[in-house]
Amino acid sequence: MKPQTSPRLTHLALHVADMDACIEFYRYYCGMVICHERSTAQQRIVWLAEPGREREFIFVLMDGGRDLNLPKDDYRHFGFALASRAAVDDVSRRADERGELVWPPREEPYPVGYYCGLRDPNGNYVEFSYGQPLGPGAPQ
Repeated sequence: MKPQTSPRLTHLALHVADMDACIEFYRYYCGMVICHERSTAQQRIVWLAEPGREREFIFVLMDGGRDLNLPKDDYRHFGFALASRAAVDDVSRRADERGELVWPPREEPYPVGYYCGLRDPNGNYVEFSYGQPLGPGAPQ
């Protein structure tokens, strides 16, 4: 096996205002699970991962953050690939019912594909897509 010679992205760390709401959001929409949790006198820290990827990539949530208040035309986001257009539509419908939908489903030329965008409880935008070159639905 060839040794790794370049850095590998392993995690994103986010300060959040409402830890429990953020955990629930990422569990509900992304199926993420808590794979580590600790608290100090000053801070609570929670690691979230997709099941089976706990040693590949995680979100580190730390309390003490502030809402980001991003405008709707700000396209910074976290991206999650889904297995079908119907799955994107389902996420969009559920998010709309909960008041978390920011970008309704739309189709854009490759490599963007079909996607929608949600707002997590801390103001981060989260994209759910189908047909991008990464993850499920990637063109062969």
